[in-house]
Amino acid sequence: MSRQTRAKPKPLTARVLIVDDDERNAFAAREALEVLGHELVIACSGEEALRLLLHQEFAVILLDLHMPGMDGYETAKLIREHPRTRDTPIVFVTAVFRDEAHIFQAYTAGAVDVVFKPVDPFILRSKVAILVELHLKTLEVRRQADEQRALLEANARITEEKLAAELALREARERQDTILKSLPVVFTSRASAHPFAALFVSDSIAPLTGFAPSRFVDEPEIGLGRIHPDDVAGVINCLMQASTSGAYACEYRWQCSDGTWRTFLDQGVWVPDANGGEGEILGTLLDVTDRRQLEEHLAQARKMEAVGQLTGGVAHDFNNLLTVVLGNADILLRRLGDDEPRIARQLMSIRSAAERGQTLTRQLLAFSRRQQLNPQVIDLNGLIRGFTPLMQQAAGEGVTITLELSDQALHASIDATHLETALLNLAVNARDAMEGEGRLVVTTSEVMEGQAPMALIQVRDTGPGMAEEVALRVFEPFYTTKEVGRGTGLGLSQVYGFVSQSGGRIDVSATPGEGAMFELTLPLTNEPPAAAIAEVPAPDVETGSERVLIVEDDPAVLSLCLDMLTSLGYRCDVASDAGGALHRLDSDPDYDLLFSDVIMPGGMNGIELAQQAQERRPDLKVLLTSGYLGETGNQMQHDFPLIDKPYQCAELATRLRAVLGARAVAAAPAGGRHVR
Repeated sequence: MSRQTRAKPKPLTARVLIVDDDERNAFAAREALEVLGHELVIACSGEEALRLLLHQEFAVILLDLHMPGMDGYETAKLIREHPRTRDTPIVFVTAVFRDEAHIFQAYTAGAVDVVFKPVDPFILRSKVAILVELHLKTLEVRRQADEQRALLEANARITEEKLAAELALREARERQDTILKSLPVVFTSRASAHPFAALFVSDSIAPLTGFAPSRFVDEPEIGLGRIHPDDVAGVINCLMQASTSGAYACEYRWQCSDGTWRTFLDQGVWVPDANGGEGEILGTLLDVTDRRQLEEHLAQARKMEAVGQLTGGVAHDFNNLLTVVLGNADILLRRLGDDEPRIARQLMSIRSAAERGQTLTRQLLAFSRRQQLNPQVIDLNGLIRGFTPLMQQAAGEGVTITLELSDQALHASIDATHLETALLNLAVNARDAMEGEGRLVVTTSEVMEGQAPMALIQVRDTGPGMAEEVALRVFEPFYTTKEVGRGTGLGLSQVYGFVSQSGGRIDVSATPGEGAMFELTLPLTNEPPAAAIAEVPAPDVETGSERVLIVEDDPAVLSLCLDMLTSLGYRCDVASDAGGALHRLDSDPDYDLLFSDVIMPGGMNGIELAQQAQERRPDLKVLLTSGYLGETGNQMQHDFPLIDKPYQCAELATRLRAVLGARAVAAAPAGGRHVR
């Protein structure tokens, strides 16, 4: 593009003011000066000349000295006093004042020259031409100065605008770089041919991988070289198809500088080369490791919740069966004489098997977080310290148990028995993993999760550890890595359920060859620990004679319960549902106690039945029983005593006397609890 030339400025012109009251003299002066080509303005008096000078600029003033009214001297004085005209050259023209005194007065008044009439046209023209030329030179200098100043101002403005634009661009780039660095997204450009060498990688790659962006550009093999071996083929195939399909998306595991594996979602498009080359692949890299872990945890939680619902539902019917088996075994054992030892042994075997089934059911309920807990405020350090000898006994002499307990008191509201069971399970599992030889370390500390103080119990061993796929499944019920006959697969699932039901969390971290560590996180409380209750010796089977209304929908359990209570001396009536029970209570007000199952058909459960029964009979005693409360126990608030199924005759007899209030010795039954 040719440079555009600047337009040549127009030639400057000047004005000449002729002041003379005689039109002939003014005309003569005009005729003499027209040849100069400038604008000639005529004023007939000093007053008119002053008015013209207020609005126009003149190069020269030809001023007649002898004029009526305001003469030349007075006019010149006023011209010199005004800032606008004080530097305008004045040439006096006179035909009268020729002596030296008047000439001196003329110069004193500000004249630059004096011309005498009659005026010689050549002399007048020469004098005016010189003065006009000086004026035009002055104007030219002034115009050049204005142009120079305008150019400088324009240049300064352009420079300022350029600097502002550069600053705004730099700030925009810095802001863009900051945004790109803060985003969890890496922007990439790759070659479209194997090994798909990086052409550009944004700075946000460094915090994700531990490698600087330059490493990916300088070392073409690093991109594919650190992909998990199982994922490499899929990634290469995906990138090779990018130039065909125009886009790609793949997910793979990538080993970072610290050796850890992160999961990346890599997606983008193929951009052809405008010059006919192979083009390049533009894409983004997103770290989805945490998202995938959350999805896995959610899937695991849903799976375990489904298993928990299944086990909880099975537990209700299973406990009813166990109640019948254990109850009838107890009745038969009491009726046998001493001369039938073989039958007694067989009944004891039946009872032992039923008790193992009872333990299995409790483990299932523990996993599904539907067991009945008896939480009390305890000192965690004190409980662990006091329970260590039993853990040591279970672990064996080849395992050394070391305690690293916090100096700070840790109080939690939990079921102490279930916590001890959890610690025992972890100790036995550690012993089996270490094959009876190793070290078990139990550590306690206080941690913060958000604003909530939590107790952290760590149990770590020096065993062989476990693979990642094993660690993901250790809390599943019936999952075990032990050989057949050495484990049910319910130990850790029971721990998981207890900790979750207590408002806590359990995690496992294990590396093959480096042992395993289980972490139990439990909520802390500011309440002081509950006072220890002295153990009361178990009393003999207690009898009674009160009237009891038994409500049970399972015929076998109902028959067993009727046999048990009748053998204990109670006068009993039965009902198979809540409606029948209320009908009996309305028709016969002499019942002393209502003994009812919680889960029943017919639209009204045992808790609702007990509440309506006490509304009719406030003095009526209530004892509830259940093999599994399910959502009923979680949703309904009540303060009725409860005995778990399966129960034995002696336990039931003790609970009945405790509720009926016959003796103080029956006030603290073994295994019973209140549900709130």
